[in-house]
Amino acid sequence: MQTIGLIGGITPQSTIMYYQVLNDLAAQTFGGIHSCKVILNSLDFGEISELQSQSRWDKLDSIMQDAALSLEKSGANLIVICANTMHLCVEAIKRVVTIPVVHIAEATAKSILDKNIIKVALLGTKYTMEKPFFKEILKSFGIETIIPDESDRDTIHKVIYEELSKGLLLDDSKKAYLEIIKKLIKEGAEGIILGCTEIPLLIKQDDVSVPVFDTTTIHATTAFERAQQSIKIV
Repeated sequence: MQTIGLIGGITPQSTIMYYQVLNDLAAQTFGGIHSCKVILNSLDFGEISELQSQSRWDKLDSIMQDAALSLEKSGANLIVICANTMHLCVEAIKRVVTIPVVHIAEATAKSILDKNIIKVALLGTKYTMEKPFFKEILKSFGIETIIPDESDRDTIHKVIYEELSKGLLLDDSKKAYLEIIKKLIKEGAEGIILGCTEIPLLIKQDDVSVPVFDTTTIHATTAFERAQQSIKIV
């Protein structure tokens, strides 16, 4: 396999999930005790979160560029950003690296189309739900996106930053998320995008009556498939 470069730490919980998925796929694909070739650059989520709240995307672009460059110089063959929101920095990253960046929204769009779905609801941080970067990519694939109302967006965002980012999984928050999801289904959502890499810790397919798109697993799986080579494991 080629080596996957992970920009992680945003948050540690989701980075662990990426690492688990990638290594599970390696074991399933190649058998035995095989694992995935990964290089990790783990950022400080506290610093990232503070800069996000200040709308310092110029500084965030610079941090993400440095992280991606370090991975390329260390031997990574492709880049994976272990977070949805920080895909806001993808274009900045592409300007400084020569290796591919696997985009989470593109991977998710293909998974949605595989289910013959054209209208979905997007849950995530306020940045992911309100900024156009994710929705525009879905639109380019012919997929319509709806988002929760402002109050529900506030609830989703607060749970992500105050609970899920710290590994806290609370029943009341799960109930609140499921109520929001029910509203979105009534509004016509044929599927639900868990567009924050921590949300799959809280919400599972068995909790929801329509298809759920776990962006963490979809993204990691797509990266693994991209990294595979036609080699024989002895």
